[in-house]
This record gives sequence, C-alpha cells and structure tokens, in this order.
Amino acid sequence: MIPSHVDDALPELAPFLHEVRAHRPDDGTWCEAWTVRDVLAHQTGNAEELTRVLQAFLSGAPVETRGFEREDPYRRMSDSDLWAAFMSGCERLAEVAAAAERDLSPDTEIMWTGRSVNAPFFAEHMREELILHRWDLSGDDRTAVQALTEPWMTEHSVASVGRPLLAKGSKGLDLGPDGRIEGRLRSPGTDDVVVTADAEGTGIRLAPPEGTATIESDAATRVLLLWGRRPADPSRWRSSAGPEELRRVRTLLSGY
Repeated sequence: MIPSHVDDALPELAPFLHEVRAHRPDDGTWCEAWTVRDVLAHQTGNAEELTRVLQAFLSGAPVETRGFEREDPYRRMSDSDLWAAFMSGCERLAEVAAAAERDLSPDTEIMWTGRSVNAPFFAEHMREELILHRWDLSGDDRTAVQALTEPWMTEHSVASVGRPLLAKGSKGLDLGPDGRIEGRLRSPGTDDVVVTADAEGTGIRLAPPEGTATIESDAATRVLLLWGRRPADPSRWRSSAGPEELRRVRTLLSGY
C-alpha cells in the first residue's frame, strides 16, 4: 500500500507499480536495451538522485548531479531488495519535496544536471519518469495515452528537460559549420514544439503554429517522439516533409 502523502506527491506511482507487477523482471520493454528490472533500477536511481540533490540544497550544502552510475548498486540487488529500495526512495522523495514546498519559494533556482530548475521540478520530474517508463512496459494502453496527453507532460519535456533530450541526437547529425535544421512538431489545438540544431548547439521551445509542420501527431505521440520513442501504431504520426528532412529531425529526436 502506498502511503497517502506519497500518492499525493506522485499520483503516477500506483499505475507504474501495477505495470511492473504485471511482468517478469527479465521481460523486455519498449526501451530496447532494458528489461523490466533495468527500468526499475533506473527509476530507483532517479528517486535517489532527485532526493539527494534537493535535500542537499535544503541543507545549505548543494551537490552536483551524478550520472547514471548511480544506478549500479541497484542493478546488483536482489529483486526483493530492489523493490524495497524503490519504494523507500519514492517515499523519501515525497517527504523532501514536501519540505521544499514548505520552505522554498517555487521559483528558487536549484542546479540539476548543469541547468537551473525550480523546487517543484523534482517531484514533477519523477512523475514524468513514472509515466514515460510505464509506457516502456505497457505500450500504448489507455492509461499511458491519457497520462502522456496531459499538457504538463509536453511543457515539462520542453521547458525542463528539452535541451538534454536533444544532446544525443545532435551528435548523430553532420551539420558542418553552416548547417542548420529546424523541425516543428504539431498537435491539434496546442502550440508547436520547435526543435533546432546548428553548430552553436540545440534549442527547443513552444511556439504558435506557423507554416508546415515537420511531424503532426496526437499530443501523446509527440511526447514519445521527444523522448526518442515511437508509438506502436505508426499511423498516429504523419509528415509531408520528405525523407531527408524527416530523417534529420528524427535523428535529433533520439532521446537519452
């Protein structure tokens, strides 16, 4: 049973746990290099690091964010110990996030993976991770599509995570000193997500619809594309951009 304060802070935790329980630890997932157990180890590392960075800031001794090596100890645990560590990590994150909400202004700047975020980011980012990685287990079921469609998922992906999401993909592009690409991802009734890459780096922003979209899709599919994933049904997205432009934008959207 999930404590009420954890459920309040991380309402996506229960659906994620249900999906984990519905699979064997060694089952494959839509994240091609990971099994269900790998996803759980990743999530445990996420909960720990989000808590560690936020707690250190609250304590007046900020720390730098560690890389994914933080997951290594969890990958060596037994299945039962890993499950217990994940549950404990989520509970601790909920407690520290509540303390931050009480003690910090919402616009307090805190460093996370080389960029400045605010205090509410920490619980919200775990919520996004729970939604995204539940999809890795479930695919395009109703729960996943509804959660991915929520407007805050697009906003968080663009405003809080966007530039790191493009870092891997930009390395796969041969743009040269003068090359540049721009892609528009459009969903009905919302701002476009505009992604760019050139010799100076990458960019991502929300902007009013203008001109021809590179990719049109429903909002849930657009979030999946931003994270380097693909819906099971490819007809959920469409494009008239042509193979070369589409290939480059899809390469940029390789995700982590």
